[in-house]
Amino acid sequence: MTLLLFIVTIALVFDFINGFHDSANSIATIVSTRVLTPAQAVAWAAFFNFVAFMFFKDHGVADTIKSMVKPDVITNSVLIGGLVGAIIWNLITWWWGIPSSSSHALLGGLTGAAFTKAGADAIVMSKLSKTLLFIPLAPVIGIVASYLISLAVINLSKNLPQSKIDKYFRRLQLVSSALFSIGHGGNDAQKTMGIIWAALLISGHVHTGDVLPNWVPVCCYTAMGLGTLFGGWRIVKTMGQKLAKLRPFEGFCAESAGALTLFLVTALKIPVSTTHTITGAIMGTGMTKRLSAVRWGIAGNIVIAWVVTIPASALMGGATYYIMNLIGV
Repeated sequence: MTLLLFIVTIALVFDFINGFHDSANSIATIVSTRVLTPAQAVAWAAFFNFVAFMFFKDHGVADTIKSMVKPDVITNSVLIGGLVGAIIWNLITWWWGIPSSSSHALLGGLTGAAFTKAGADAIVMSKLSKTLLFIPLAPVIGIVASYLISLAVINLSKNLPQSKIDKYFRRLQLVSSALFSIGHGGNDAQKTMGIIWAALLISGHVHTGDVLPNWVPVCCYTAMGLGTLFGGWRIVKTMGQKLAKLRPFEGFCAESAGALTLFLVTALKIPVSTTHTITGAIMGTGMTKRLSAVRWGIAGNIVIAWVVTIPASALMGGATYYIMNLIGV
C-alpha cells in the first residue's frame, strides 16, 4: 500500500509538471495577442483543463497508455522508472525553454524502463505504433487545419475594417483558447491516469475489466490544472513570440485548429503531443501571410527537441528502473 501511494504521488507530480511545462500550449497564443494578461491566461487555461473532466468520460487514452507495456512486465520499478525519466526530461526542457512533449517524455520513460527489464518483447507494438505515427501527423494536421481555417476567416472578414476584426476575434479567442485547454486536459491528464490505472492493477486494487475509480481522473485533472496555473513562462516566450507573430484572429485560428485536432485524436484513443499540435497550428496560421513569417530556425530547433525526447527520456527511464531494481523496489 505504501509503494502504491508513492507511485500515485509521483504520477501526480508528473501530471503537475506536465501542466506546468505545457501551460504554454494553452496560453501562448492568447498572451502573445494580448487578449489576456499572463496571470489571467493561466487561470483561464487551468480552469478549462479541469473542466475537461466533464467532457471526457471515456478513458480510452488512459487505456492505451496502460496497455503500452505487456501486463506481465509492468512492475512498480517500471512505473517509477517511466515517471522519473519523464519528469527529469520535462524539467530539463523547461529550463532550456524548449516546447518538447510531456506525452512523449512519458512514453519514452515507460518504454525505456520496460525495455531495460525485458527487452523489445516487453512493449505492445500495436499500441506504440499508433502513438509513433502521430508524432509527425499531429503537427501536420494542426498546420493544415489552421491554414484552412485562417484562409476561411481571411475571406469572410476581408471587407471588415481591421479594428472590427480585432474586436470580434479578441472575444472569440476566449472561446477558442477555452476549447483548446479542454482538449489539452482531456488528452494529457489521461496519460497519468493510465499510469495510476496500471499501478492499481498490479497492486490488486482493481482488476481487468473494472472501470477506473472516480478519484483517479479527479486527482489527475486537478493536478494538471494546478500545474498550468503556475505556468512555464520560459516556453510561453518561445511559442507565442519567437515562432510567429500573431494577431487575435490568427490566435483564434491556431487555437481552433489545435482544439479540433485534440478532440479528434482523443476520440480515437490516441495519446498525442499537445505541444506538437499547437506548434503546427501556429505555423499553419503564420504561413497564410508568407512562408517567411514562420521563423523556421526556431521551428527547426523545436523539431530537433521532438526527435530527441523519446530516446532521451527512455535512457533516463531505463537508468531509473535499473537503480530501482538494484535497491529492490
